Amino acid sequence: MARSPKDKNRRKSNGKNARSDINRRKERNFKRELAPESSVKFGSPKFFPTQAKSLEKLLGGIGTPEPKPLVPDQFQIEALEAIESQDVLVTAPTGSGKTWIAREEIRRLLADGKRAWYTTPLKALTNSKYTEFSQEFGAERVGILTGDRKENANAPLIVGTTEIYRNQLFDSLRSGEQVNTDFVILDEAHYLADEDRGHVWEEAIILSPPRIRLLLLSATVGNAEEFARWIEEVRGTRVRVINRAGSRPVELRAAFLAPNLQLLPLFDDSGKFNREIEQFAQEENRFERRRRY
Repeated sequence: MARSPKDKNRRKSNGKNARSDINRRKERNFKRELAPESSVKFGSPKFFPTQAKSLEKLLGGIGTPEPKPLVPDQFQIEALEAIESQDVLVTAPTGSGKTWIAREEIRRLLADGKRAWYTTPLKALTNSKYTEFSQEFGAERVGILTGDRKENANAPLIVGTTEIYRNQLFDSLRSGEQVNTDFVILDEAHYLADEDRGHVWEEAIILSPPRIRLLLLSATVGNAEEFARWIEEVRGTRVRVINRAGSRPVELRAAFLAPNLQLLPLFDDSGKFNREIEQFAQEENRFERRRRY
């Protein structure tokens, strides 16, 4: 009796399934050899006397300083006094204490039952400030608003990206209601010069009602006076510029970590590129040539 195409397909299917079962058993019983280690183990790096001396200089003084009572710098005191009655633009090197000014003003506002916004250009920085302020002022008094995070949105202190604050200003214009804050900190205010996102800072400054005082913080504003005059023109307020000139209070040191775990200063004593690093680039080039050919 002739078999239907369906019966023939079933027999073929059964044969395939049987072979598949055999292959699966083989795969389960097969023990694959471990792959070799992906990186070479090095012993403790060896240093020449000159290298050891430069490394000691590079790492010297690094550590946690002894706790001491905080003594505010003069520029911090001036900024706090000025923010009582006018907008303030603070330009100071990174690590000099700009955030301390904002934190102390926030403390005073919360004590008076008022509200504040702290804006940043980056979600990571926003999350960091949210954690920092929650620990200092209490989690129940601090909220966060970003594109993908919304917590305690009715808190008296809101930490969020500048875009979210700008959006709230647009919403208030459409609804005819006031933005529920008395004070706004624009951290990294130099983003106003950013080609792609600068308009957000422009709109945030222009649309903020004059009753809301602004504190702008930046380490890299080169034309602070011109910037301040523009803010005065578009907001109809007075702007005080607090310029803390000078070098960074926290020194930056650059180093190169070699493939053999040797640490070398990126610059020599004269401030030029450390030529000892070139040996590792030459070794890498030789390795690449051997691998290619």
